[in-house]
Amino acid sequence: MSVPADQIASISWQRFASNHGIRLLMKGGQLHRFDGLRTTDQEKIKQYVERYYQMELGNKELSLKGFNWGSTEFEGEALSFNIDGSGSAFEIPLTAVSDCTSAKNEVILSFHHNDDATVGMTDMRLFMPPGCGEDAIKAFVENVLSKASVIKVTGQSIATFTELQCLTPRGRYDIKLFPSFIQLHGKTFDYKIPVSTVLRLFQLPHKDGRQAFFVLSLDPPIVQGQTRYQFLQLLFLLDEEETVTLDLDEDELKQKFEGKLTKQMTGPFVDTFASVVKAITNKRINLPDYKNLTNSAVSCSYKNNNGLLYPLERGFMYVHKPAIHIRFEEINSINFARSDGSTRSFDLEIETKANTTHIFNSIEKEEYPRLYDYVSKKKLRIKNRATSKVATTDIVDELIDSDDEDAYLARVKNEGRAREQGDEEDSEEEDEDFDPNAAGSDSSAGSESGSGEDSDDFESDDASEESEDSSKKRKKASGKKEASAKKEPSAKKNKTVTKEPAKKATPAPKSKPPTQRAKDLDESSSQGRYKSREFIDDDDDSSDY
Repeated sequence: MSVPADQIASISWQRFASNHGIRLLMKGGQLHRFDGLRTTDQEKIKQYVERYYQMELGNKELSLKGFNWGSTEFEGEALSFNIDGSGSAFEIPLTAVSDCTSAKNEVILSFHHNDDATVGMTDMRLFMPPGCGEDAIKAFVENVLSKASVIKVTGQSIATFTELQCLTPRGRYDIKLFPSFIQLHGKTFDYKIPVSTVLRLFQLPHKDGRQAFFVLSLDPPIVQGQTRYQFLQLLFLLDEEETVTLDLDEDELKQKFEGKLTKQMTGPFVDTFASVVKAITNKRINLPDYKNLTNSAVSCSYKNNNGLLYPLERGFMYVHKPAIHIRFEEINSINFARSDGSTRSFDLEIETKANTTHIFNSIEKEEYPRLYDYVSKKKLRIKNRATSKVATTDIVDELIDSDDEDAYLARVKNEGRAREQGDEEDSEEEDEDFDPNAAGSDSSAGSESGSGEDSDDFESDDASEESEDSSKKRKKASGKKEASAKKEPSAKKNKTVTKEPAKKATPAPKSKPPTQRAKDLDESSSQGRYKSREFIDDDDDSSDY
């Protein structure tokens, strides 16, 4: 670039971030900076300026104290923030300012966005002490706007709409439509939206059938404090009709808008406003491409806010808080979560290619078949397609028609019935395996081993058998005694017998009658004890002796 010497007001040596440079202030207020110089170059440049420009090379001092209070100074088209006694903290070229507004004791400076820079400053707030007064704040704002690169309200507006209800940013605004920008004037904030920043237009009917949304998608978004609004959302009443007279002549309208607008327009307020905005921005209006029983909106919730989801021809639009627009080319997959028959609602999960998932909760079950057909028709990838096909339209409609039916309770009851039937089949198999004869033999074997669980009938039979055995054994013992007595005299005749003192035999216990033994057996069995059948062994021992 070339700088005329006669247009230079002053030249200063200045320290920059990593090196040094010179600062040129033009007579017209423009400010130019050139950096990349070394410290040793200062003396050379000083001599050059004195010789060829007949000017002195000044020194622009910078403050390094880090204070956040000071005074402001307008120097040409630059705003300097000076720290008292130590120099300037920073300078702002006013050509980089896009807007300047005031709120109470604050002044907000908004800057143009640099599309090439990854990080940039968007706005700055300056606090004015209460002693300054409103006049000082107003003068500061006017001084900034007079030199800032802001949209000038020049020319005649096309149409003016007053007291429109705006959802974001919230409030009521007067909207003026100009050929190159849209102006919003509110009680606190004013916005000027260039037509080139309007990306898309949406006209969405409300679910109640009495209202409609009109949404403008903006890039870059408008800024209010620390909040950025990417969508301008307006709310209209459908039964409100108005006649709008445009401020341009018929010839100008035909010349600029090719017959899209007429001098006088009558109809629903939202349609009239949409027609004018469409003609100015030269953008098509996106309408819903979905229809249920009553309207084209799907009631749902996003995070903690209730809203409406609109399936469009080329994407999804959610209003109103927050407004979300998802285009089909951004979608990676769609998942129908909790879509089985046990719930009365389901979730729609939209996963984008940027690894962001939008979850829309609490969608009514009757919307499931229509949304599924819509997504399939648009050829979007369904993540759970295999499981979603199980819940067909007929099944879902059947669940919806039965208001009194509780699907979860019915499923629990069916599981209980199946469990009871399984228990009954197991018990029948056990009964078939049971053998009464085998059981009897097992019980008798157990009684012989000392189980003590025989019945009274078995005890009486055992007692009778024992009495018969005891009588037989007595007869046998008496026969043996007689035989031994016959043998002893013959032995005395043939042999000399040495007599030894006779041993006293242990008297045999007296045997009880059979009836008494049976009675004792009954008493012992009743006490849980078992009496052995070998109770006559003592008699055998005494007989052998």
